[in-house]
Amino acid sequence: MHFTKLQGLGNDFVLVDARGESRDWAHLARAMCCQHFGIGADGLLILQTSDTADFRMSMFNPNGTESEACGNGLRCFVRYLADNVATNDTNEFNIETAAGIRHAKLIKEAGSVLIQVSMGQPEFRPTAIPVDIDISNGKIFDIMLGDYPVTVLYTHLRLHFVSMGNPHAVCFIDMPVSDFPLNTIGKAIAEHKMFPRGANFEVARILNRHKIEMRVWERGAGETLACGSGACATAIAAQLIGLCDAGIEIVLPGGKAHVQWNKGEEALLTGPAEPVFSGEWQE
Repeated sequence: MHFTKLQGLGNDFVLVDARGESRDWAHLARAMCCQHFGIGADGLLILQTSDTADFRMSMFNPNGTESEACGNGLRCFVRYLADNVATNDTNEFNIETAAGIRHAKLIKEAGSVLIQVSMGQPEFRPTAIPVDIDISNGKIFDIMLGDYPVTVLYTHLRLHFVSMGNPHAVCFIDMPVSDFPLNTIGKAIAEHKMFPRGANFEVARILNRHKIEMRVWERGAGETLACGSGACATAIAAQLIGLCDAGIEIVLPGGKAHVQWNKGEEALLTGPAEPVFSGEWQE
């Protein structure tokens, strides 16, 4: 089986062109994404045909679970299409995903290639995220009210819940994000009983009204160098509670992404995506 490995801000993926094929993708994701016994990746991207868009992208986590949304994976997917599938120098695509159809375009400037993808409109209703939280006091909780208190491993956190097609819990802190014990707290939040489908956990620090630094623990993958949907969730939460303005640079361990969001519109995620190598998977 031919595969291509790509990365977006250090968030790396194995992509398989599976048009016309059907396999046990969950099993394949566990095998291919394994660092020591496979290729090693944060996820498996499956290129498929679509009846409603140009192509369909399915994304599987290293533990075999399927993800509804993946911003960095989508950018890598589009880069692969532009390099290997598209004809007539096509620079724009409509991609079917589990979270809906997403529009993407290549931005070529000064010898570099950036990819902008639409990430859909955020959801804040607890049932839509989904998150099981206590609203017995009669207050309807949403991100604009924010700061939901949670204690894990003797650590008190204030969380903001956002869905970008997949669930996110965002926590703003004052210390550098590099000092936060994400390897323990991240897993505890991602697997917390309040999230019936798990959650991605972002810890973020506001640097100024247009810049945020962030780390992420992704359900099904653990800590990754970047998370596109998490960058969007963090930027949107910061904007809604008055910490940032529209148009935010997210500084991640793997590099920088840009998020643009205006209320009532889709979030736009822009950043690089690069092919790393191709090869043959021995079955």
